[in-house]
Amino acid sequence: MLNAFVAIFPFVLVFGLLVIRKWPARRTMPAAYVAAVLSAGLFWRVPLGRMCAATVEGVFIAGTLLYIIFGALLLFYVLKHSGAAAAIRSAFQNMTSDRRIQVVIIAWAFGTFIEGASGFGTPAAVAGPLLVILGFPPLAAVIAAVTIQSTPVSFGAVGTPILIGVNKGLQNQPLVFQHLAAHADRAGGLQGEAAYERLLFTIGGHVAVLHAVLGLAIPLLMVCMMTRFFGVQKSWREGLGAWRFCLFAGLAFCLPYVIFGLTLGPKFPSLLGGLCATVMTVTAARQGWWMPKQSWDFLPAESWPPEWRSDSPISAERDGAPASSPRPALALIPYLVVAGLLVFSQVPTVRQVLGRAEFRRVLDRPEAEGAAIEVRWNAALSPGTVFLIAAGFAAALLRTNGSAARCALRETWAGTLGAGTVLLFAVPAVRVFLQSDVNLAGLHSMPHELASTVARSVGGAWPLVAAPVGAFGAFVAGSNTVSNMTFSLFQFSVALQSGLDPIRIVALQAVGGAAGNMICVHNVVAAAATVGILGREGLVIRKTLLPTAYYLAAAGALAVVPWFFL
Repeated sequence: MLNAFVAIFPFVLVFGLLVIRKWPARRTMPAAYVAAVLSAGLFWRVPLGRMCAATVEGVFIAGTLLYIIFGALLLFYVLKHSGAAAAIRSAFQNMTSDRRIQVVIIAWAFGTFIEGASGFGTPAAVAGPLLVILGFPPLAAVIAAVTIQSTPVSFGAVGTPILIGVNKGLQNQPLVFQHLAAHADRAGGLQGEAAYERLLFTIGGHVAVLHAVLGLAIPLLMVCMMTRFFGVQKSWREGLGAWRFCLFAGLAFCLPYVIFGLTLGPKFPSLLGGLCATVMTVTAARQGWWMPKQSWDFLPAESWPPEWRSDSPISAERDGAPASSPRPALALIPYLVVAGLLVFSQVPTVRQVLGRAEFRRVLDRPEAEGAAIEVRWNAALSPGTVFLIAAGFAAALLRTNGSAARCALRETWAGTLGAGTVLLFAVPAVRVFLQSDVNLAGLHSMPHELASTVARSVGGAWPLVAAPVGAFGAFVAGSNTVSNMTFSLFQFSVALQSGLDPIRIVALQAVGGAAGNMICVHNVVAAAATVGILGREGLVIRKTLLPTAYYLAAAGALAVVPWFFL
């Protein structure tokens, strides 16, 4: 029990300071880093060289995240200063002035498509600024963009959390292959690697079914949160007024999503499901199908409380822009370029060619197998490069003048620096926590010691806890993929020891890991940076705890229903 307390202390500290005490992340995360180093060094007795390597790894990862943030901000500010932002806002207002419908189309439908194509927090970097362009309060834009980081995440970046995360966690593990050999009848008589491939496919199918059921409520929950926290009446009921369109949007994504998950495997559910949802919701809005009887809007901008507003000049109004705004269709082209390039970068041949440009360096190589710390980055395949290309294309297409370009660069740099002060402490703290498997105390890594303590405490009730463990992994690591990589084998082992179906439990791990993205500090900081509300990360997390709690509780409830697909 003491091991678990020491392991979780840095993150209890984060929650207490960030969410309860309402400290900004720029003050909280340095304290978290110090706490993580003290726990690793004094209790786990992690060698100093190991902690230094983990810190350098964290700084490097933070740099790759800042590169994405810089690109997303630059695209936004180029659109703002060229007048395109105002044109985009006009186009959506002509389609529908109802903010509930706009947020469903941008955050839910388009956001799930971007998640399927790219992952790694990119949807928030796209959806958040787009919503601000439409006139949403920046705080509302971030909450909406982060809330949809749930259902599509398990199949983000064409299935990376399953094909890399779960796969790396279970690959070449004797325990897994012993189980497959003992249950060959469940794999149609397949053996060895063929049976293992079938196992991954089956886990992906189970994840798709769980998410499809849980995700149906996300558009309505997102809309209700918006009307409750940002409406004139502060009413849940105003959100419920859009239930028909929200249900349609949920079905437009979740039905294709589960069909593709069960038939095509982990690569395509979010990508193709998001594409279907985007086309169908835009069509429905244009045709006026399932629309609320009365339109809904926010308070007038001049009466917004300070915490709703951006600290930077991030409105859709122009500075140094041409006298005339571009046509809306022309103004939207840069975002279509982003979507197209993200999909193009996932083509296997393209990835193979661009993959040769990967930078890779080993920072620590201990004797323990699989415990090396290395950094890897490929600028050619980074979403940040896609944003930079789109920003350059937008500047040329929209004939952005020199004054506007300088303003865009200046504001982009300021926003990126603000995020850097947080991420350069937040990510190293996480990497020290995760890389504590090499130590002189004879202990497993911090996350494994913590999870083992929970497993011993709950026993046969593990299906209710499996998803929260996955969510904790994502909250800490900032990635569903890393959470799955860290805990999949642990979940598989606990399931076998408890007499449970390991496929069910690993699927719950993946679903919980996706839900944890809604409250992950990394994601919230990145999203806040793109709309200029750094320092209010705790406020965002307090709001998004609601959909996270729904997701984890509902996943646990479904897991114990005897007749459910699992």
